[in-house]
Amino acid sequence: MAVNPSASPAVVVREVDLTSVVPAVTTPAGAYVGSFSWGPAQELTLVSNETGLVSTFGSPSTTNNIDFHSAAYYLRYSNDLYVVRELGTSAANAYDSDAASAAPLIKNETDFDNQASALESDGHTWIGKYAGTLGSSIKVSVMADSGFGSWTYADNFDAAPASGEIHVAVIDSDGDISGTAGTVLETFPFLSTSATAKNADGSSNYSKTVINDQSKYVWSVTPATAAANVSLANGHNGGALGTAQYLTGFDKFEDTNTVTVDFLIAPGMSSSSDQTTVVNDLVATAGSLRKDCVAVTSPNRAAVVNNAGSEVTDIGTGIASFTRSSYLIVDGNYLKVYDKYNDTYIHIPAASSTAGIMAASSVNAAPWFSPAGTRRGQYLGVTSLTYNANKSNRDTLYKAGVNPIANIPGEGIVLYGDKTHLSRPSAFDRINVRRLFLSIERSIAEAAKSVIFEFNDEFTRAEFSGIVEAFLREIQGARGITDFRVVCDETNNTAAVIDANEFVASIFVKPARSINYVTLNFVAVRTGVEFSEVVGNETI
Repeated sequence: MAVNPSASPAVVVREVDLTSVVPAVTTPAGAYVGSFSWGPAQELTLVSNETGLVSTFGSPSTTNNIDFHSAAYYLRYSNDLYVVRELGTSAANAYDSDAASAAPLIKNETDFDNQASALESDGHTWIGKYAGTLGSSIKVSVMADSGFGSWTYADNFDAAPASGEIHVAVIDSDGDISGTAGTVLETFPFLSTSATAKNADGSSNYSKTVINDQSKYVWSVTPATAAANVSLANGHNGGALGTAQYLTGFDKFEDTNTVTVDFLIAPGMSSSSDQTTVVNDLVATAGSLRKDCVAVTSPNRAAVVNNAGSEVTDIGTGIASFTRSSYLIVDGNYLKVYDKYNDTYIHIPAASSTAGIMAASSVNAAPWFSPAGTRRGQYLGVTSLTYNANKSNRDTLYKAGVNPIANIPGEGIVLYGDKTHLSRPSAFDRINVRRLFLSIERSIAEAAKSVIFEFNDEFTRAEFSGIVEAFLREIQGARGITDFRVVCDETNNTAAVIDANEFVASIFVKPARSINYVTLNFVAVRTGVEFSEVVGNETI
Protein backbone atom coordinates (compact mmCIF):
# COMPACT_ATOMS: atom_id res chain seq x y z
CA MET A 1 0.00 0.00 0.00
CA ALA A 2 1.11 3.56 -0.69
CA VAL A 3 2.29 5.66 2.25
CA ASN A 4 -0.19 8.41 3.24
CA PRO A 5 1.33 11.67 1.96
CA SER A 6 -0.27 13.74 4.75
CA ALA A 7 0.94 13.78 8.39
CA SER A 8 -2.41 15.04 9.66
CA PRO A 9 -6.01 14.31 8.76
CA ALA A 10 -6.70 15.25 5.15
CA VAL A 11 -8.46 14.21 1.97
CA VAL A 12 -6.03 12.59 -0.45
CA VAL A 13 -7.00 12.45 -4.11
CA ARG A 14 -5.51 9.72 -6.26
CA GLU A 15 -6.16 9.14 -9.94
CA VAL A 16 -6.01 5.57 -11.20
CA ASP A 17 -6.07 4.94 -14.95
CA LEU A 18 -7.55 1.56 -15.82
CA THR A 19 -8.46 2.54 -19.36
CA SER A 20 -5.25 1.24 -20.90
CA VAL A 21 -5.81 -1.50 -23.41
CA VAL A 22 -3.81 -4.24 -24.99
CA PRO A 23 -2.52 -2.98 -28.34
CA ALA A 24 -4.34 -4.28 -31.39
CA VAL A 25 -2.51 -6.79 -33.56
CA THR A 26 -1.57 -5.41 -36.96
CA THR A 27 -2.34 -7.01 -40.32
CA PRO A 28 -0.58 -10.39 -40.54
CA ALA A 29 2.61 -10.28 -42.57
CA GLY A 30 4.34 -13.00 -44.56
CA ALA A 31 8.03 -13.52 -45.24
CA TYR A 32 9.39 -14.92 -48.51
CA VAL A 33 12.85 -15.45 -49.97
CA GLY A 34 13.29 -16.11 -53.68
CA SER A 35 14.87 -15.42 -57.04
CA PHE A 36 13.61 -12.39 -58.96
CA SER A 37 14.52 -10.54 -62.16
CA TRP A 38 15.28 -7.16 -60.63
CA GLY A 39 15.33 -5.23 -57.37
CA PRO A 40 17.45 -4.92 -54.25
CA ALA A 41 19.06 -8.11 -52.99
CA GLN A 42 19.66 -9.37 -49.46
CA GLU A 43 17.49 -6.76 -47.78
CA LEU A 44 13.91 -6.66 -46.49
CA THR A 45 11.42 -5.12 -48.90
CA LEU A 46 7.73 -4.75 -48.04
CA VAL A 47 5.29 -5.19 -50.93
CA SER A 48 1.52 -4.85 -50.74
CA ASN A 49 0.22 -6.21 -54.07
CA GLU A 50 1.27 -7.84 -57.32
CA THR A 51 1.67 -4.47 -59.03
CA GLY A 52 4.15 -3.45 -56.35
CA LEU A 53 5.91 -6.78 -56.70
CA VAL A 54 6.44 -6.16 -60.42
CA SER A 55 7.46 -2.56 -59.83
CA THR A 56 10.11 -3.56 -57.32
CA PHE A 57 11.32 -6.94 -58.56
CA GLY A 58 10.40 -6.94 -62.25
CA SER A 59 8.25 -9.28 -64.30
CA PRO A 60 9.21 -12.94 -63.93
CA SER A 61 11.24 -14.90 -66.43
CA THR A 62 10.72 -18.61 -67.01
CA THR A 63 13.57 -19.31 -64.60
CA ASN A 64 12.14 -17.43 -61.61
CA ASN A 65 8.38 -17.45 -62.25
CA ILE A 66 7.74 -20.03 -59.51
CA ASP A 67 9.24 -17.78 -56.85
CA PHE A 68 7.48 -14.74 -58.29
CA HIS A 69 4.05 -16.36 -58.33
CA SER A 70 4.54 -17.88 -54.88
CA ALA A 71 4.95 -14.34 -53.58
CA ALA A 72 2.15 -12.99 -55.78
CA TYR A 73 -0.32 -15.62 -54.61
CA TYR A 74 0.21 -14.73 -50.96
CA LEU A 75 -0.65 -11.16 -51.92
CA ARG A 76 -4.05 -12.31 -53.17
CA TYR A 77 -5.00 -12.73 -49.51
CA SER A 78 -2.90 -10.18 -47.60
CA ASN A 79 -1.35 -6.78 -48.30
CA ASP A 80 1.81 -7.32 -46.26
CA LEU A 81 4.65 -9.46 -47.59
CA TYR A 82 8.31 -8.98 -46.77
CA VAL A 83 10.42 -10.19 -49.68
CA VAL A 84 14.14 -10.87 -49.72
CA ARG A 85 15.67 -11.27 -53.15
CA GLU A 86 18.57 -13.69 -53.20
CA LEU A 87 21.10 -14.08 -55.99
CA GLY A 88 22.52 -17.24 -57.49
CA THR A 89 26.08 -17.84 -58.51
CA SER A 90 27.36 -15.55 -61.33
CA ALA A 91 24.73 -12.85 -60.79
CA ALA A 92 25.99 -9.48 -62.01
CA ASN A 93 24.87 -5.93 -62.73
CA ALA A 94 24.92 -4.66 -66.30
CA TYR A 95 27.66 -2.06 -66.83
CA ASP A 96 29.34 0.17 -69.38
CA SER A 97 31.66 -1.83 -71.57
CA ASP A 98 34.51 0.70 -71.35
CA ALA A 99 35.15 -0.12 -67.71
CA ALA A 100 38.40 -1.87 -66.88
CA SER A 101 36.98 -4.52 -64.52
CA ALA A 102 34.71 -7.51 -64.88
CA ALA A 103 30.97 -7.23 -64.34
CA PRO A 104 30.27 -5.86 -60.85
CA LEU A 105 27.79 -7.26 -58.34
CA ILE A 106 25.93 -4.58 -56.39
CA LYS A 107 23.31 -6.08 -54.11
CA ASN A 108 21.66 -2.95 -52.76
CA GLU A 109 22.23 0.69 -51.88
CA THR A 110 24.46 -0.08 -48.91
CA ASP A 111 26.58 -2.34 -51.08
CA PHE A 112 26.93 0.41 -53.69
CA ASP A 113 28.09 2.90 -51.07
CA ASN A 114 30.71 0.42 -49.90
CA GLN A 115 31.98 -0.18 -53.45
CA ALA A 116 31.64 3.34 -54.89
CA SER A 117 35.31 4.32 -54.69
CA ALA A 118 36.53 1.03 -56.16
CA LEU A 119 34.00 1.20 -58.99
CA GLU A 120 35.11 4.72 -59.88
CA SER A 121 38.75 3.64 -59.81
CA ASP A 122 37.90 0.87 -62.27
CA GLY A 123 36.62 3.45 -64.75
CA HIS A 124 32.89 2.75 -64.48
CA THR A 125 30.53 5.54 -65.50
CA TRP A 126 27.09 3.87 -65.39
CA ILE A 127 25.98 0.59 -63.80
CA GLY A 128 22.57 -1.06 -63.73
CA LYS A 129 20.86 -0.43 -60.43
CA TYR A 130 20.39 -4.11 -59.70
CA ALA A 131 21.79 -7.43 -60.78
CA GLY A 132 20.03 -9.15 -63.65
CA THR A 133 19.74 -9.43 -67.42
CA LEU A 134 17.12 -6.66 -67.46
CA GLY A 135 19.95 -4.20 -66.89
CA SER A 136 21.42 -5.09 -70.28
CA SER A 137 18.43 -3.39 -71.92
CA ILE A 138 19.34 -0.01 -70.40
CA LYS A 139 20.89 2.89 -72.27
CA VAL A 140 21.83 6.21 -70.67
CA SER A 141 21.84 9.30 -72.85
CA VAL A 142 23.41 12.54 -71.57
CA MET A 143 22.99 15.96 -73.18
CA ALA A 144 25.18 18.95 -72.25
CA ASP A 145 24.58 22.59 -73.21
CA SER A 146 25.20 22.15 -76.95
CA GLY A 147 23.53 19.87 -79.50
CA PHE A 148 20.18 19.79 -77.71
CA GLY A 149 18.17 20.55 -80.85
CA SER A 150 19.25 17.36 -82.61
CA TRP A 151 19.15 15.14 -79.53
CA THR A 152 16.83 12.16 -79.94
CA TYR A 153 15.26 12.70 -76.52
CA ALA A 154 14.89 16.49 -76.65
CA ASP A 155 11.09 16.24 -76.66
CA ASN A 156 11.23 14.79 -73.12
CA PHE A 157 12.67 18.06 -71.77
CA ASP A 158 11.33 21.62 -71.65
CA ALA A 159 14.49 23.39 -72.81
CA ALA A 160 18.20 22.96 -73.41
CA PRO A 161 20.48 22.69 -70.36
CA ALA A 162 22.51 25.77 -69.45
CA SER A 163 26.28 25.85 -69.20
CA GLY A 164 27.36 23.57 -66.35
CA GLU A 165 24.15 21.55 -66.60
CA ILE A 166 23.16 18.25 -68.20
CA HIS A 167 19.98 16.40 -69.05
CA VAL A 168 19.92 12.64 -68.48
CA ALA A 169 17.52 10.15 -70.06
CA VAL A 170 17.38 6.46 -69.12
CA ILE A 171 16.06 4.34 -71.99
CA ASP A 172 14.81 0.75 -72.31
CA SER A 173 16.63 -0.03 -75.56
CA ASP A 174 15.35 -3.57 -76.11
CA GLY A 175 11.98 -3.27 -74.38
CA ASP A 176 12.84 -5.97 -71.83
CA ILE A 177 11.79 -3.74 -68.94
CA SER A 178 8.79 -1.86 -70.30
CA GLY A 179 7.71 -4.15 -73.11
CA THR A 180 8.39 -1.54 -75.79
CA ALA A 181 11.83 -0.95 -77.28
CA GLY A 182 13.06 2.61 -76.98
CA THR A 183 10.81 3.57 -74.06
CA VAL A 184 12.19 6.42 -71.96
CA LEU A 185 12.07 5.01 -68.45
CA GLU A 186 12.99 8.18 -66.55
CA THR A 187 14.43 11.66 -67.10
CA PHE A 188 16.55 14.00 -64.98
CA PRO A 189 16.50 17.59 -66.25
CA PHE A 190 18.84 20.49 -65.51
CA LEU A 191 21.29 18.63 -63.31
CA SER A 192 24.44 20.41 -62.26
CA THR A 193 27.95 19.12 -62.93
CA SER A 194 29.10 20.83 -59.72
CA ALA A 195 29.27 18.71 -56.57
CA THR A 196 28.24 21.70 -54.43
CA ALA A 197 25.19 22.79 -56.47
CA LYS A 198 21.97 23.25 -54.50
CA ASN A 199 18.29 23.68 -55.33
CA ALA A 200 16.24 26.50 -53.83
CA ASP A 201 15.07 24.21 -51.02
CA GLY A 202 18.65 23.36 -50.09
CA SER A 203 18.68 19.89 -51.62
CA SER A 204 21.54 18.80 -53.86
CA ASN A 205 21.30 19.30 -57.61
CA TYR A 206 24.57 17.51 -58.32
CA SER A 207 23.92 15.03 -61.13
CA LYS A 208 25.59 12.09 -59.40
CA THR A 209 23.74 12.65 -56.12
CA VAL A 210 20.31 13.17 -57.70
CA ILE A 211 20.53 10.12 -59.95
CA ASN A 212 21.84 7.83 -57.24
CA ASP A 213 19.09 8.98 -54.89
CA GLN A 214 16.21 8.85 -57.36
CA SER A 215 16.88 6.50 -60.27
CA LYS A 216 15.21 3.09 -60.27
CA TYR A 217 17.49 1.79 -63.00
CA VAL A 218 21.09 3.06 -62.84
CA TRP A 219 23.97 4.10 -60.63
CA SER A 220 26.05 7.10 -61.63
CA VAL A 221 29.64 6.23 -60.75
CA THR A 222 31.90 8.69 -62.52
CA PRO A 223 29.81 11.87 -62.91
CA ALA A 224 28.87 12.81 -66.46
CA THR A 225 29.89 16.24 -67.78
CA ALA A 226 29.51 15.94 -71.56
CA ALA A 227 27.08 14.54 -74.11
CA ALA A 228 27.26 10.74 -74.28
CA ASN A 229 25.30 7.60 -75.04
CA VAL A 230 26.17 4.59 -72.94
CA SER A 231 24.63 1.15 -73.41
CA LEU A 232 24.89 -1.29 -70.53
CA ALA A 233 25.65 -4.97 -71.01
CA ASN A 234 26.59 -8.24 -69.31
CA GLY A 235 23.88 -8.24 -66.65
CA HIS A 236 23.17 -11.72 -65.32
CA ASN A 237 20.40 -13.17 -63.12
CA GLY A 238 22.65 -15.83 -61.67
CA GLY A 239 21.97 -19.52 -61.34
CA ALA A 240 19.22 -21.27 -59.40
CA LEU A 241 19.12 -20.67 -55.66
CA GLY A 242 20.32 -23.39 -53.34
CA THR A 243 19.91 -24.02 -49.63
CA ALA A 244 22.72 -21.61 -48.73
CA GLN A 245 21.02 -18.69 -50.48
CA TYR A 246 17.62 -19.44 -48.96
CA LEU A 247 19.09 -19.76 -45.48
CA THR A 248 20.98 -16.48 -45.89
CA GLY A 249 17.79 -14.74 -46.97
CA PHE A 250 15.69 -16.07 -44.12
CA ASP A 251 18.36 -14.98 -41.64
CA LYS A 252 16.98 -11.47 -42.20
CA PHE A 253 13.84 -12.50 -40.30
CA GLU A 254 15.44 -13.80 -37.12
CA ASP A 255 15.27 -10.57 -35.10
CA THR A 256 11.81 -9.66 -33.77
CA ASN A 257 12.98 -6.09 -33.20
CA THR A 258 13.80 -5.69 -36.90
CA VAL A 259 10.60 -6.95 -38.49
CA THR A 260 7.22 -8.33 -37.41
CA VAL A 261 6.08 -11.36 -39.38
CA ASP A 262 3.49 -14.07 -38.89
CA PHE A 263 4.39 -16.61 -41.59
CA LEU A 264 7.77 -17.81 -42.80
CA ILE A 265 6.93 -19.29 -46.21
CA ALA A 266 9.28 -22.02 -47.39
CA PRO A 267 10.10 -22.37 -51.10
CA GLY A 268 9.43 -25.61 -52.94
CA MET A 269 12.77 -27.31 -53.57
CA SER A 270 13.19 -30.36 -55.74
CA SER A 271 15.47 -32.22 -53.35
CA SER A 272 13.88 -33.73 -50.26
CA SER A 273 17.03 -33.17 -48.20
CA ASP A 274 17.25 -29.52 -49.32
CA GLN A 275 13.59 -28.98 -48.43
CA THR A 276 14.19 -30.48 -45.00
CA THR A 277 17.22 -28.26 -44.37
CA VAL A 278 15.34 -25.08 -45.20
CA VAL A 279 12.12 -26.07 -43.41
CA ASN A 280 13.87 -27.10 -40.20
CA ASP A 281 15.80 -23.84 -40.20
CA LEU A 282 12.52 -21.93 -40.46
CA VAL A 283 11.02 -23.98 -37.63
CA ALA A 284 14.00 -23.12 -35.44
CA THR A 285 13.57 -19.44 -36.31
CA ALA A 286 9.83 -19.50 -35.63
CA GLY A 287 9.76 -21.68 -32.52
CA SER A 288 13.10 -20.97 -30.82
CA LEU A 289 14.31 -17.52 -31.90
CA ARG A 290 11.17 -15.49 -32.62
CA LYS A 291 8.37 -17.48 -30.90
CA ASP A 292 5.78 -15.26 -32.55
CA CYS A 293 5.18 -16.82 -35.97
CA VAL A 294 4.87 -20.13 -37.80
CA ALA A 295 6.68 -21.74 -40.71
CA VAL A 296 4.52 -22.90 -43.63
CA THR A 297 5.66 -25.41 -46.22
CA SER A 298 4.56 -27.74 -48.97
CA PRO A 299 6.35 -31.04 -49.68
CA ASN A 300 9.45 -31.06 -51.86
CA ARG A 301 8.68 -30.51 -55.52
CA ALA A 302 9.81 -33.90 -56.84
CA ALA A 303 7.36 -35.67 -54.53
CA VAL A 304 4.37 -33.96 -56.13
CA VAL A 305 5.07 -32.55 -59.60
CA ASN A 306 5.26 -35.11 -62.44
CA ASN A 307 5.07 -37.97 -59.95
CA ALA A 308 1.72 -39.48 -60.80
CA GLY A 309 0.65 -42.32 -58.52
CA SER A 310 3.50 -41.93 -56.04
CA GLU A 311 2.65 -38.56 -54.53
CA VAL A 312 1.35 -39.65 -51.15
CA THR A 313 4.12 -42.19 -50.57
CA ASP A 314 6.87 -39.76 -51.54
CA ILE A 315 5.32 -36.91 -49.55
CA GLY A 316 5.43 -39.12 -46.47
CA THR A 317 9.05 -40.03 -47.13
CA GLY A 318 10.01 -36.42 -47.80
CA ILE A 319 8.48 -34.95 -44.65
CA ALA A 320 9.76 -37.68 -42.33
CA SER A 321 12.71 -35.52 -41.29
CA PHE A 322 10.74 -32.32 -40.76
CA THR A 323 10.90 -31.12 -37.15
CA ARG A 324 7.68 -32.09 -35.40
CA SER A 325 6.56 -28.78 -33.98
CA SER A 326 3.42 -26.72 -33.48
CA TYR A 327 5.35 -23.90 -35.14
CA LEU A 328 5.26 -25.76 -38.47
CA ILE A 329 2.27 -26.14 -40.79
CA VAL A 330 2.54 -28.53 -43.74
CA ASP A 331 0.10 -28.71 -46.63
CA GLY A 332 0.05 -31.54 -49.12
CA ASN A 333 -0.05 -30.25 -52.68
CA TYR A 334 1.08 -27.87 -55.42
CA LEU A 335 -1.16 -25.52 -57.37
CA LYS A 336 -1.38 -25.29 -61.14
CA VAL A 337 -1.63 -21.58 -62.01
CA TYR A 338 -1.42 -19.45 -65.14
CA ASP A 339 1.70 -17.32 -65.61
CA LYS A 340 0.37 -14.42 -67.66
CA TYR A 341 3.83 -12.87 -67.99
CA ASN A 342 5.19 -15.85 -69.90
CA ASP A 343 1.90 -17.28 -71.25
CA THR A 344 2.36 -20.67 -69.62
CA TYR A 345 1.01 -22.83 -66.83
CA ILE A 346 3.25 -23.61 -63.88
CA HIS A 347 3.06 -25.54 -60.62
CA ILE A 348 3.79 -23.56 -57.47
CA PRO A 349 3.97 -24.78 -53.86
CA ALA A 350 0.65 -24.27 -52.11
CA ALA A 351 2.45 -22.95 -49.01
CA SER A 352 2.26 -19.27 -49.93
CA SER A 353 -1.49 -19.51 -50.56
CA THR A 354 -1.93 -21.55 -47.38
CA ALA A 355 -0.19 -18.80 -45.43
CA GLY A 356 -2.37 -16.27 -47.25
CA ILE A 357 -5.51 -18.16 -46.23
CA MET A 358 -4.39 -17.96 -42.59
CA ALA A 359 -3.70 -14.24 -42.95
CA ALA A 360 -7.11 -13.62 -44.50
CA SER A 361 -8.81 -15.69 -41.79
CA SER A 362 -7.12 -13.58 -39.13
CA VAL A 363 -8.38 -10.36 -40.71
CA ASN A 364 -11.87 -11.49 -41.77
CA ALA A 365 -12.64 -13.60 -38.70
CA ALA A 366 -9.86 -13.84 -36.08
CA PRO A 367 -6.59 -15.75 -35.64
CA TRP A 368 -8.35 -18.35 -33.49
CA PHE A 369 -10.73 -19.44 -36.24
CA SER A 370 -9.59 -22.46 -38.21
CA PRO A 371 -8.35 -21.40 -41.68
CA ALA A 372 -9.75 -24.47 -43.38
CA GLY A 373 -12.85 -25.85 -45.00
CA THR A 374 -15.40 -24.23 -47.26
CA ARG A 375 -15.92 -21.08 -45.17
CA ARG A 376 -12.35 -19.84 -44.85
CA GLY A 377 -10.06 -22.33 -46.56
CA GLN A 378 -10.59 -21.61 -50.27
CA TYR A 379 -7.64 -21.19 -52.61
CA LEU A 380 -7.95 -18.30 -55.07
CA GLY A 381 -7.01 -18.14 -58.74
CA VAL A 382 -6.03 -21.78 -59.04
CA THR A 383 -6.52 -23.66 -62.32
CA SER A 384 -6.28 -27.09 -60.69
CA LEU A 385 -4.37 -29.11 -58.13
CA THR A 386 -1.20 -30.79 -59.26
CA TYR A 387 -2.73 -34.08 -58.11
CA ASN A 388 -6.11 -34.94 -56.63
CA ALA A 389 -6.01 -36.71 -53.28
CA ASN A 390 -8.90 -39.10 -52.65
CA LYS A 391 -10.36 -39.77 -49.20
CA SER A 392 -7.87 -42.58 -48.52
CA ASN A 393 -4.97 -40.31 -49.55
CA ARG A 394 -6.25 -37.53 -47.30
CA ASP A 395 -6.51 -39.94 -44.37
CA THR A 396 -2.91 -41.02 -44.84
CA LEU A 397 -1.63 -37.47 -45.12
CA TYR A 398 -3.57 -36.24 -42.09
CA LYS A 399 -2.21 -39.01 -39.90
CA ALA A 400 1.29 -37.88 -40.92
CA GLY A 401 0.60 -34.27 -39.90
CA VAL A 402 0.02 -33.04 -43.46
CA ASN A 403 -3.03 -30.92 -44.23
CA PRO A 404 -4.57 -32.19 -47.47
CA ILE A 405 -5.96 -29.89 -50.13
CA ALA A 406 -9.19 -31.11 -51.67
CA ASN A 407 -11.16 -30.22 -54.77
CA ILE A 408 -14.74 -30.36 -53.49
CA PRO A 409 -17.47 -30.30 -56.16
CA GLY A 410 -19.49 -27.12 -55.90
CA GLU A 411 -17.12 -25.63 -53.32
CA GLY A 412 -13.80 -25.36 -55.12
CA ILE A 413 -10.28 -26.10 -53.96
CA VAL A 414 -9.99 -25.88 -50.18
CA LEU A 415 -7.54 -26.59 -47.37
CA TYR A 416 -9.03 -29.66 -45.73
CA GLY A 417 -7.10 -29.90 -42.50
CA ASP A 418 -6.05 -27.65 -39.64
CA LYS A 419 -3.20 -29.53 -38.01
CA THR A 420 0.15 -28.20 -36.97
CA HIS A 421 3.09 -30.58 -37.36
CA LEU A 422 3.20 -31.44 -33.66
CA SER A 423 3.57 -35.18 -33.19
CA ARG A 424 1.85 -35.61 -29.80
CA PRO A 425 -1.79 -35.02 -28.83
CA SER A 426 -2.11 -31.46 -27.57
CA ALA A 427 -4.23 -28.36 -27.94
CA PHE A 428 -1.28 -27.02 -29.94
CA ASP A 429 -1.66 -29.66 -32.62
CA ARG A 430 -4.32 -27.39 -34.20
CA ILE A 431 -3.60 -24.29 -36.24
CA ASN A 432 -6.31 -22.23 -34.58
CA VAL A 433 -4.88 -22.83 -31.10
CA ARG A 434 -1.31 -22.09 -32.14
CA ARG A 435 -2.45 -18.90 -33.89
CA LEU A 436 -4.58 -17.95 -30.86
CA PHE A 437 -1.62 -18.18 -28.52
CA LEU A 438 0.71 -16.34 -30.89
CA SER A 439 -1.84 -13.56 -31.13
CA ILE A 440 -2.48 -13.13 -27.41
CA GLU A 441 1.18 -13.62 -26.50
CA ARG A 442 2.30 -10.88 -28.89
CA SER A 443 -0.44 -8.49 -27.75
CA ILE A 444 0.01 -9.05 -24.02
CA ALA A 445 3.80 -8.91 -24.34
CA GLU A 446 3.44 -5.52 -26.02
CA ALA A 447 1.16 -4.36 -23.20
CA ALA A 448 3.64 -5.63 -20.61
CA LYS A 449 6.20 -3.11 -21.80
CA SER A 450 4.21 -0.50 -19.88
CA VAL A 451 5.23 -1.99 -16.51
CA ILE A 452 8.97 -1.96 -17.19
CA PHE A 453 10.64 0.47 -14.74
CA GLU A 454 7.48 0.70 -12.65
CA PHE A 455 7.29 -0.58 -9.06
CA ASN A 456 6.38 -4.21 -8.46
CA ASP A 457 3.64 -3.42 -6.00
CA GLU A 458 -0.06 -4.08 -5.54
CA PHE A 459 -1.02 -1.11 -7.69
CA THR A 460 1.08 -2.13 -10.72
CA ARG A 461 -0.03 -5.74 -10.47
CA ALA A 462 -3.69 -4.78 -10.28
CA GLU A 463 -3.36 -2.36 -13.18
CA PHE A 464 -1.69 -4.95 -15.40
CA SER A 465 -4.16 -7.68 -14.42
CA GLY A 466 -7.05 -5.37 -15.25
CA ILE A 467 -5.67 -4.64 -18.71
CA VAL A 468 -5.08 -8.32 -19.49
CA GLU A 469 -8.41 -9.49 -18.11
CA ALA A 470 -10.31 -6.94 -20.19
CA PHE A 471 -8.44 -8.10 -23.29
CA LEU A 472 -9.12 -11.77 -22.61
CA ARG A 473 -12.79 -11.09 -21.99
CA GLU A 474 -12.93 -9.64 -25.49
CA ILE A 475 -11.26 -12.77 -26.87
CA GLN A 476 -13.73 -14.90 -24.92
CA GLY A 477 -16.63 -12.91 -26.31
CA ALA A 478 -15.21 -13.44 -29.81
CA ARG A 479 -15.18 -17.25 -29.21
CA GLY A 480 -11.40 -17.64 -29.06
CA ILE A 481 -11.28 -19.00 -25.52
CA THR A 482 -13.86 -20.55 -23.20
CA ASP A 483 -12.37 -19.37 -19.91
CA PHE A 484 -9.28 -17.73 -18.44
CA ARG A 485 -7.56 -16.63 -15.26
CA VAL A 486 -4.82 -14.10 -14.64
CA VAL A 487 -2.60 -14.57 -11.59
CA CYS A 488 -0.43 -11.58 -10.84
CA ASP A 489 -0.17 -11.07 -7.09
CA GLU A 490 2.03 -11.82 -4.11
CA THR A 491 1.82 -15.57 -4.79
CA ASN A 492 4.01 -15.34 -7.89
CA ASN A 493 5.59 -11.98 -7.18
CA THR A 494 7.37 -13.05 -4.01
CA ALA A 495 9.94 -11.00 -2.14
CA ALA A 496 12.68 -12.87 -4.01
CA VAL A 497 11.09 -11.98 -7.36
CA ILE A 498 10.71 -8.33 -6.38
CA ASP A 499 14.29 -8.14 -5.11
CA ALA A 500 15.48 -9.57 -8.42
CA ASN A 501 13.72 -6.65 -10.19
CA GLU A 502 11.34 -9.04 -11.89
CA PHE A 503 7.60 -9.08 -12.50
CA VAL A 504 5.57 -12.27 -13.02
CA ALA A 505 2.10 -12.80 -14.44
CA SER A 506 0.65 -16.25 -15.11
CA ILE A 507 -2.10 -16.31 -17.69
CA PHE A 508 -4.27 -19.42 -17.91
CA VAL A 509 -6.57 -19.88 -20.89
CA LYS A 510 -8.85 -22.61 -22.16
CA PRO A 511 -8.69 -22.40 -25.97
CA ALA A 512 -11.69 -23.06 -28.14
CA ARG A 513 -11.40 -26.24 -30.19
CA SER A 514 -12.25 -26.69 -33.85
CA ILE A 515 -14.47 -29.49 -35.14
CA ASN A 516 -12.66 -32.06 -37.27
CA TYR A 517 -15.08 -34.96 -37.18
CA VAL A 518 -18.87 -34.85 -37.47
CA THR A 519 -21.08 -37.75 -36.42
CA LEU A 520 -24.72 -37.70 -37.49
CA ASN A 521 -26.95 -40.31 -35.83
CA PHE A 522 -30.17 -40.97 -37.70
CA VAL A 523 -32.53 -43.04 -35.54
CA ALA A 524 -35.75 -44.69 -36.67
CA VAL A 525 -38.32 -44.77 -33.85
CA ARG A 526 -41.41 -47.00 -33.65
CA THR A 527 -44.82 -45.42 -33.77
CA GLY A 528 -46.13 -44.88 -30.26
CA VAL A 529 -42.69 -44.53 -28.66
CA GLU A 530 -41.98 -41.20 -27.02
CA PHE A 531 -38.74 -39.57 -28.10
CA SER A 532 -37.86 -39.01 -24.45
CA GLU A 533 -37.68 -42.78 -24.07
CA VAL A 534 -34.95 -43.20 -26.66
CA VAL A 535 -32.99 -39.94 -26.74
CA GLY A 536 -29.58 -40.60 -25.26
CA ASN A 537 -29.96 -44.37 -25.53
CA GLU A 538 -29.37 -44.79 -29.24
CA THR A 539 -26.60 -47.21 -30.22
CA ILE A 540 -25.24 -47.45 -33.72
